[in-house]
Amino acid sequence: MSFKKILLSGARGRMGQAIKSIAEDHQCEISYPVDLGDNPQEFMGDCDVVIDFSLRDATLPLAKVAAEYHKPMVIGTTGHEKQVREEIVTLTQKIPVVWAGNFSTGVNLLFYLTEQASRVLDATSDFDPEVIEMHHRLKKDAPSGTADRLLEILKESRGLDDTNLCHGREGMVGERPRKEIGSHALRGGDVVGEHTVMFAGIGERIELTHRATDRIIFAAGALRASKWVIDKAPGLYSMQDVLGLTS
Repeated sequence: MSFKKILLSGARGRMGQAIKSIAEDHQCEISYPVDLGDNPQEFMGDCDVVIDFSLRDATLPLAKVAAEYHKPMVIGTTGHEKQVREEIVTLTQKIPVVWAGNFSTGVNLLFYLTEQASRVLDATSDFDPEVIEMHHRLKKDAPSGTADRLLEILKESRGLDDTNLCHGREGMVGERPRKEIGSHALRGGDVVGEHTVMFAGIGERIELTHRATDRIIFAAGALRASKWVIDKAPGLYSMQDVLGLTS
């Protein structure tokens, strides 16, 4: 079996290091590790696929070069402004892109289970939804990309939008509105990632939780996605597409 040649942006970061450590186990070769100060265009023509775990300001320029060379992409970088994200999504008309806030199998199963629970515990139910996430002290964006996706699922199930989100609470906030979704970001220590979706009812509470203890699970998912996306048609894909969890 031939190894897939990968251009890895963000190669010196935590996720980049994790991906490099297991690439060979997944029949992949990090042929072109690039980071701040490097020019990825020098190597784009010779790679099979591009993986981006860099900084949010670097994703769009990288995606433009990948589209120019017709190279599929896997994007794990989060925290992009809405306009930047829309520009990147436009480029998926030219190349296939797997874009996920989280590449672990367990988290994507959490997305799936949250969708199922949300269909039952929708706006007509007496359950109040809250999302709680925790990451290490060095994480720069909040909420996390994973929490953002969980919030999207809850908003879609209840026909709500960003005006219904409550990011933390302080002071005399009054009673909780029925059309409110709580979001809470905790930061500290070296926590890799923890996410809980809570549906709090009267006399009962349902909690769906995923805890990550090693970044290797994200690295393995990104490499799996990189092999999957190579022969796909242009378009925007999720990790649930990679795992076959979409209908």
